[in-house]
Amino acid sequence: MRVCVGSAGRFHTFDLARQLEKYGYLRAVYTGYPRWEVDGLPPDKVRSFPWLMGPVMLAARLGLHWVPERWNYWVHETFDRWMASRLEPCEVFHCLSGFGIHAHRVARERYGALTVCDRGSSHILYQDEILAEEYARWGIPYRPIDRRIVERELQEYEFCDRIFVPSSFAYRSFVEKGVPEAKLVKIPYGVDLSLFRPVPKEDDVFRVVYVGALSLRKGIPYLLEAVCSLRLPRFEVWLIGGCLPEVRPFLRKYEGCYRYLGFIPRKELYRYYSQGSVFVIASVEDGMGLVQAQAMACGLPVIATTNTGAEDLFTDGVEGFIVPIRNPEAIREKVLYLYEHPEIREEMARAALERVRSLGGWETYGSQVVAAYEEALKGREERVAYPAV
Repeated sequence: MRVCVGSAGRFHTFDLARQLEKYGYLRAVYTGYPRWEVDGLPPDKVRSFPWLMGPVMLAARLGLHWVPERWNYWVHETFDRWMASRLEPCEVFHCLSGFGIHAHRVARERYGALTVCDRGSSHILYQDEILAEEYARWGIPYRPIDRRIVERELQEYEFCDRIFVPSSFAYRSFVEKGVPEAKLVKIPYGVDLSLFRPVPKEDDVFRVVYVGALSLRKGIPYLLEAVCSLRLPRFEVWLIGGCLPEVRPFLRKYEGCYRYLGFIPRKELYRYYSQGSVFVIASVEDGMGLVQAQAMACGLPVIATTNTGAEDLFTDGVEGFIVPIRNPEAIREKVLYLYEHPEIREEMARAALERVRSLGGWETYGSQVVAAYEEALKGREERVAYPAV
């Protein structure tokens, strides 16, 4: 079985590609990253087209968020056409959603390949609707997802043989929007257990840690409202990640009750997780927050909303707590509970570490993906061998 992977950015697909290479199934990875940024893969299997994706990612990191917004469609379209023009023979073509409609057609029509649309978030219409609702709640103008990108994704959902999603939350959003369950495959993401690991905590401060983009989508206003009202001794809040302009008024409002550490390289994050006491993610919409498993692998219990894929990572009340979206009171209550019950926090921390180790790392994810490929390919063969009468 030969597999080609379309991955404009890093995301989880590089981890998948590395597992496919271990199994001997990887034919090629098509990416918008420069070749030298793709580690752990043979250079001769990396096809790089960084001319648009690179500048867009750099602009976003520099805070020039209008650049990705204006270029987004052309990045999708251009990368897709480049990939379609160079796609190599394969039995499976697996591509991040929104980037592959032309390449999917080439994969099926030229090579008879199984086509897999990999969607890391909820159904794009569900996502657009809940984000529009969220921005309206705060009186902030919302720029809808580019309709051209929405149409590309909807075409992929219709065209592709399978749609991979990482969580029950994302799965339900597709069912809600009328996508047949027979097309959907739910496989939760893995975590690099060698990279994310606990190291000794250096003080006795009870520290709430958040890692990820600071945005309305990630529920930062609810997180700040929840924790900044807790005036407790030996208590601290760390926010780590890039900040979108829409959140700056909230940061100013709650200034003084948190430390903003900005962007931290991925390879260094485990040190920061390990100085925490609990990880909190208040997302309104998040297919599966990879940071949750990263935090658990560093020995942190997690407080997460229902819309983060948390239910597929841990059990409410055992390794952490799952709370409703848009509910700072529930977050505050759980943080305070763990602060006041250090023995329970320690028990949850141990359980979180044990749970994430039992789930396995990217090896487990890779083996489940391969099994899903094989099942889908077998189903196609059986339909050909035994056509409907």
